[in-house]
Amino acid sequence: MTTDSAETAFGAEQVRRARFAVAAVFTVHGAVTGSFATRVPWIQDHAGLSAGQLGLALAFPAIGASLAMPLAGAISHRFGARTALRGLLALWTLALVLPALAPNLLTLCAALLVYGASAGMSDVAMNALGVEVENRLGRSIMSGLHGMWSVGALIGSAAGTVAAHLGTDARLHHTVAALALTVLGLIACQGVLDLRSEPDEEPPPRFTLPPRSALVIGAVGFCAVFAEGASLDWSAVYLRDIMDSSAGLAAASTTAFALTMAVARIAGDRVVDRFGAVRTVRVGGALATAGGLLVVTSPNSALAMCGFGLLGLGVAVVVPLAFAAAGHSGPNPSQAIAGVATITYTSGLIAPSAIGSLAEATSLIVSFGLVTVLAFGLVLGAGVLRAGDRRVAVKGVGTPGTAAAEPRA
Repeated sequence: MTTDSAETAFGAEQVRRARFAVAAVFTVHGAVTGSFATRVPWIQDHAGLSAGQLGLALAFPAIGASLAMPLAGAISHRFGARTALRGLLALWTLALVLPALAPNLLTLCAALLVYGASAGMSDVAMNALGVEVENRLGRSIMSGLHGMWSVGALIGSAAGTVAAHLGTDARLHHTVAALALTVLGLIACQGVLDLRSEPDEEPPPRFTLPPRSALVIGAVGFCAVFAEGASLDWSAVYLRDIMDSSAGLAAASTTAFALTMAVARIAGDRVVDRFGAVRTVRVGGALATAGGLLVVTSPNSALAMCGFGLLGLGVAVVVPLAFAAAGHSGPNPSQAIAGVATITYTSGLIAPSAIGSLAEATSLIVSFGLVTVLAFGLVLGAGVLRAGDRRVAVKGVGTPGTAAAEPRA
């Protein structure tokens, strides 16, 4: 082997290792979310909150993330991508402890603000590295990385289901989970690409106004993210309050939702390649609509859990396809993608609190009736994603609803 070919082989091997490392980071990030979601009923009872108060508190993670995400680019610019990710991911995993410690609404809102801020910054950093690995490999891997995030959420929610079933105090559960995930995250970060910006390079821009071409596409993403956020944060509460389920079974509904999301995202690229973005989203919207109907009309917990599973299956790949369509919707792809990300993240911001407020005024059944209507919006609006039928490399995106800043080597 010549020197040049040996260096090429070494570089290729380094990128392959970086791919597995960043996939592990995505898994750890998702596990924090899954661990938190399954213990929301415990946190609600511990803080003594009504449904409306819980909905208000659950808006604060998204507020924290939206405020802090712009800082991630500057942190990566200052310290380098690997060091930044190591610190931000550790901040996120350790923040898992905070919500369960909150004794009332005010302290829970503050805890969730910090929780969301650390989530958003680490999300930006890991997605930026994922995009860089995708660019160097020359093929799409972002859907698979999002799938690994869902796998992590599934693992975290499964562990949370066991903890809830055993009646484990969430403060103990989340402390143990946070320590374990912090160690795993630090190990995973060792293998990611160590990208560094030039000393005179300016940090990424903090905000981009969405162009008109992104608004309709963003509306489709809005529907999907609203259904996802509502199901992830409220499914356990729904089964406990409406179906009178046990704590363990209620937590398992979140696991069912995370499972279908993970399977759909991992298989998403192949499905879209075969059937196209429009047909995939249209069928997904029909499945999500059926799931929502099953949730609101179900006479028992088992059927309601199946409904949440169908919701997860139906909305799983919508947002990545919305980003792809935005990239082909005008002369400035990055601006359009950023616009769609802004709209979808707004959906993630308002969904938990909107569900809680509507439940306070009416009932959770009516709240998930709204989710069902929005899911049907995917069927009606799928045609605007036609531009995403052609596979493209989408830069600058995070997990659904999150815009990522991409550092340069």
